[in-house]
Amino acid sequence: MKTATEMLSDEHRNILRLIDAMLEKCDQLENKKEIDRAFFEKAIDFIRNYADKFHHAKEEDILFKELCKDTVEMHCNPTEQMRYEHDTGRGFVRGMEEALNKNDKKKLIKNARDYAELLQQHIYKEDSILYPMAEDALPGKTKKSILDKFKKLENKKTIGKYNSILKELEKTSK
Repeated sequence: MKTATEMLSDEHRNILRLIDAMLEKCDQLENKKEIDRAFFEKAIDFIRNYADKFHHAKEEDILFKELCKDTVEMHCNPTEQMRYEHDTGRGFVRGMEEALNKNDKKKLIKNARDYAELLQQHIYKEDSILYPMAEDALPGKTKKSILDKFKKLENKKTIGKYNSILKELEKTSK
């Protein structure tokens, strides 16, 4: 059985797959005149609904809240920085959407690349630092409670939808 942090890391792999597809599309866009609107609309949808509302919500509303309780002992708590990076990422996504609406290729590429760079570094920090800290700091009962809450949020229909979108984006970015 997976732990809550393993579930989050699995979701990170999907987000990184999206980022790879988006960077491919940015490379193509630099050599083309027209923006692939459908691709970027779906990428923004994936980011907002899978990466943010599904994944980041689990982190912010469940895991981070547990890590911020007075009873949890860690030599430092990076959750505030992680929240800041989530917010920064949301700003890049807004920038992508604005650029798409204005058909501004340069701004779209910049925001997409900035989002990708931020999330690549962010995911590395969570997988390599935050999640191992959480596994060490949280008592077993709390980890089980977090896992139970995560499982309640699992929606096979939503996950299936975004896995399909991800496969489609990967295919159209080649």
